[in-house]
Amino acid sequence: MPMALLLSSHVAASMVGGSMSRAVFNLSGVDTMLVPTVNFGRHPGWGPPGGGIPGPDVFSSMIDAIGEQGLFSLTDILLTGYFGDAGQVSVAADTIDRVRRAGRQHEGARAFADHVSIVVDPVLGDAPGGLYVDPAVAAAIRDQLISRADLVTPNLFELGYLTGRSLTDLASMARAARALERPVLVSSLPRHGQIGVIYVDRSEAWIVTHDRCPDAPKGTGDLLTAAFATSMLRGASAREALEFATAATVSVVMRANQWNSQEMPVVAAASVLQKPLITLQAQPI
Repeated sequence: MPMALLLSSHVAASMVGGSMSRAVFNLSGVDTMLVPTVNFGRHPGWGPPGGGIPGPDVFSSMIDAIGEQGLFSLTDILLTGYFGDAGQVSVAADTIDRVRRAGRQHEGARAFADHVSIVVDPVLGDAPGGLYVDPAVAAAIRDQLISRADLVTPNLFELGYLTGRSLTDLASMARAARALERPVLVSSLPRHGQIGVIYVDRSEAWIVTHDRCPDAPKGTGDLLTAAFATSMLRGASAREALEFATAATVSVVMRANQWNSQEMPVVAAASVLQKPLITLQAQPI
């Protein structure tokens, strides 16, 4: 029974952040534990989101309860996403260490995977607006979480922020990704009038491109990360996971446009998460 621990946002009416991650993991057969970094009514892009931000003490106490239940030992993926407070990032860093120290079984139940995979989605901002989190949150993610990750999934703006590099072409993007010294999945790359997604690790680098989706609802990056992580968990190669996750994300956007949906209709379009509407082929970089 695969299990994921999600440290990310809960947004009641918008399929973004932890709400998106949970849906994709669940539809892919992965059970989830979501510890919310914020409790919002809607995405802030629609207006005042309502709700609020749990303080680090509340956030930490929820995680402690999960640990006391023995569920750290059954966690196969730990995913971090949006944070509302820099103190939460420190708690997340400590949680990663605690989960890694835990065994892989609890009271007769064994974890699905041989080891836990730490996926850090550094939700910081985007072009052209720049950072949309507090600079202290951005710095904490850069300084405390990236070095603990098994996979980092920034967009192009976030890759530039994390590395302090100018990203002018595909080669400079690949070099910047390798500078993080761990596998990296980078989205939102402009590429000959299309959009590219690249995967880079120490030994390989791949890119897939697809047509632009000008009316894509929010949450595409969250969907891409979750689909890639679940595909890898099931044994896909990095290239296969890249092709599948990108095609699945584009397919959900296609359904959203077809249905005039303001949000990503992940549950209604669940079939395209299993069998995307398009096929994409990765090319080596």
